[in-house]
Amino acid sequence: MDPLDTLDFEKGGGLVTAIAQDDATGEILMVAHMNEQSLRETFAQGQVVYWSRSRGLWHKGEESGNVQIVKSLHIDCDADAVLVKVEQVGGAACHTGRRSCFYRRWDAAGEGCWVDEGVQVFDPAEVYKK
Repeated sequence: MDPLDTLDFEKGGGLVTAIAQDDATGEILMVAHMNEQSLRETFAQGQVVYWSRSRGLWHKGEESGNVQIVKSLHIDCDADAVLVKVEQVGGAACHTGRRSCFYRRWDAAGEGCWVDEGVQVFDPAEVYKK
């Protein structure tokens, strides 16, 4: 059986939503997309490969070294979203150099603004040289 036969890529125009979660802590690290090719690469490599409309196929951490090692992979009830439980190598999942892409919290009780709670793991200007 091909494990991808179960997934419904058609709903998302050839893509499924992919949620990366730290396997040890349960922390949500990031949300991206995967297509059939990126999922096949993920299965083959044991590290997460995503699909981006702007970048195409991209192996998470190929530039920064902050790869995601697959611990388990799950699909939702509609088969149009994938939860990838990962070991986040290097400590940062976000291209901003933070641990998680979800580093801003709405402070409704205080100033009514977004508060940065992110742990800065690396300086993206130094890592990406852009």
